[in-house]
Amino acid sequence: MLILDCDGVVIDSEVISAETLIALLSGWDIQIDVAFVREHFLGRSFPTVAGCVYDLFGVRLPARFESDYRQRLFETFETDLRLVAGVEALLDHLTVPFCIATSSSPIRVARSLELTGVRARFGDRVFTASEVAHGKPAPDLFLHAARKMNAAPDKCLVVEDSSVGLQAALSADMHAAWFTGGAHMRKMADTDIEIAGFPKGPHFKVSAFDELFDHAPGIGRRPDGEVHGS
Repeated sequence: MLILDCDGVVIDSEVISAETLIALLSGWDIQIDVAFVREHFLGRSFPTVAGCVYDLFGVRLPARFESDYRQRLFETFETDLRLVAGVEALLDHLTVPFCIATSSSPIRVARSLELTGVRARFGDRVFTASEVAHGKPAPDLFLHAARKMNAAPDKCLVVEDSSVGLQAALSADMHAAWFTGGAHMRKMADTDIEIAGFPKGPHFKVSAFDELFDHAPGIGRRPDGEVHGS
């Protein structure tokens, strides 16, 4: 089974999300940049991000902050949100079950998939951190998705763009692919990768979806028609 993260893997939303968060936090005299967001917030749920803001800056964000952030984010999504290049071709050529497992809220992931025209392709096979006790980097979300999909963890391949997501997949004893094809990752230098804490463990790196077929036997048929794996 293939488990896909949503933001930065299915939808190219991470740059939009980072810029929106940076702008709103500046109103609370918190000055950060995209590299900071990538290092500390990428792949985490909003409650976790709010907790990090308090731990790092001593600022307790008000309850309305999340709704203000979501409103501004959705306004930008309406005009700027796109799918990550190649994801539809990937879905077209898979011969294994697939799903989404994301730290995003249910309302955000639903709207994102609707705006980009792929909501029906995933149906009810979308699982969020709100359904488990502990989000990424804990393995709970991926194990929950595997149970719901009746798949053994060692038969799952997780495609993630974040350090915490990769850690979660590896902690769940799943195979992991680090995807760097999103707009927020394409210019990430090796030194930045090390600073951001990306695990060096048993996973492979792909910058485009068709590379998954080269690394993962049996997930499907490449767009060029060549079958990989048994």
